[in-house]
Amino acid sequence: MRICRKLCSVILTLAAALILFMALQSEAAVTEVITFLTWKPNQPEVWEELIDDFHSRNPDIRVKIQVGPHSSTEYHAIVTQRLKNRDTSVDVFFMDVVWPAEFASAGWALDLSSFFDIHERVVFLKGPIDANTYKGGIYGVPCYVASGLLFYRRDLLEKYCLKPPETWDEMLAQGRKVLAGENDPGLRIYSGQFKQYEGLVCNMLEFVWSNGGEILNSASGHVNLTDNKVVDAVAFVRDRIIGSAAPLGVINYEEPESLDIFLQGKVIFHRNWPYAWAVSNNPQRSALSGKVGVGPLPAFKGNRTASTLGGWQFGISRWSNKKESAITFVRFMTSYDSQKKLALEAGLAPARQDVYRDDEVRQKMPHLADFLPAFQNARPRPVSPVYPMISQELQRFFSRGIVDPEADIHELAIRSAGSIKRFLRLGEALEP
Repeated sequence: MRICRKLCSVILTLAAALILFMALQSEAAVTEVITFLTWKPNQPEVWEELIDDFHSRNPDIRVKIQVGPHSSTEYHAIVTQRLKNRDTSVDVFFMDVVWPAEFASAGWALDLSSFFDIHERVVFLKGPIDANTYKGGIYGVPCYVASGLLFYRRDLLEKYCLKPPETWDEMLAQGRKVLAGENDPGLRIYSGQFKQYEGLVCNMLEFVWSNGGEILNSASGHVNLTDNKVVDAVAFVRDRIIGSAAPLGVINYEEPESLDIFLQGKVIFHRNWPYAWAVSNNPQRSALSGKVGVGPLPAFKGNRTASTLGGWQFGISRWSNKKESAITFVRFMTSYDSQKKLALEAGLAPARQDVYRDDEVRQKMPHLADFLPAFQNARPRPVSPVYPMISQELQRFFSRGIVDPEADIHELAIRSAGSIKRFLRLGEALEP
């Protein structure tokens, strides 16, 4: 009897210990928290839904979101500071299309070649894959792609029997005709992004390229900033766009501000990225729902339209202690279903080619068929580990050139070209 009681006591003690052990193990295995550092999105509710969907499918991983500013320039400063300090609390981060070479060269971004092989890469558009490739490794997985497009008041162009303009001069002439007919003092011809930030570089490159100019020859490394085609394009923006076709306040506009006046119906033509299509046709946010057209940007006479390659990608920090969970998250966010959701609900253009063939996407977003050639042929900004330094110099050059009516653009170009040459030499010294 006594032996039986001792045996029962031992069994109960072991059972209690086993239950406690299992509880502790279960608690330890419930979740691993990863941090996703991102910029402020235009459609936060869609991203929140995606994160919730990820949690439901991966109950052992929780994603903590840290949101930075909407400005690419300001967000870049935050990301680089965190990675430079080897901050282990950052696991996944968003990268602009021009950052992978910089982050790879600095040793901040994890080389993803071992899990993102060539067979997975061919599913994506070639341009974003090339932008994420550096020294044979790949350091980002594309989330969505973008290129500059011309949005316009289709209702007004149809009213005055006008076709979408093919040249910048034609756009201005059409704008003047509409203004004369509408007799609306609050209506302007054009809006774009001309504040001194990365968006200014994108806008101005499109004017330069569509005039036959080139900032930097990627093959030879020659800086062409002083070329007459470059100088003339900058002068055109200063003399014909700023404070004339566009309101003077456009020199302080990023994407949200420039889009807002278009949504209010206060401008005829508007340059922006693909996401603006969904916003422009949302009756809760736009006075122009159902009245908007979209197409390629104009060019100068005798030249071809040009568009800057944009888009964002996921990178994984080299300093992350939770790389497997981070990879699981990135795979989910760049999957077919996730990119389809971002297309249908956020108006973002997929980086995956297969999503463009989806029946529902083709039915609900027929304009993507018109976007695709622009995405396939969009021109990248210089791929260099010192691109941020090049961009800062270009921002100063372009901003001074279009804001100051007394500025000698050619002299400004000479000084900026000298600075960019020094940056390129520094970049060569940084090459491993």
